[in-house]
Amino acid sequence: MQQETPQVNDSATEDFWKEKLTDEQYQICRCGGTEPAFSGEYWDLKETGIYHCACCDTPLFSSSEKYDSGSGWPSFWQPLNGETILERVDRSHGMVRTEVLCALCHSHLGHVFADGPPPTGLRFCINSASLKFVANT
Repeated sequence: MQQETPQVNDSATEDFWKEKLTDEQYQICRCGGTEPAFSGEYWDLKETGIYHCACCDTPLFSSSEKYDSGSGWPSFWQPLNGETILERVDRSHGMVRTEVLCALCHSHLGHVFADGPPPTGLRFCINSASLKFVANT
């Protein structure tokens, strides 16, 4: 029997996530890792649809706000809904960045930078392993 996804981050155990996710997803989503540039499943995907959180299935980004940033990761100029993501300061790796997390399950998604295109000027640089793409039908 498949376990149900918990409704909040604090109710899930590490064992739950290790069972639910691949090793790569676990390292990225639960431990804050990063996949190598140009290696993820979605960095060059051109289909239309919605990108969901790989952990809890929350809709996060639309393909209509996706663009080719040249970074090697899926990049979006805005989230689907500002309430579905959290941002926090990340001082790891000798730099200060803004980490992006799923607001529901606190999965690490990637980072946001102020070097994106109009109209927001933002670049949400997201790991493919943190996402699940659902194509428009």
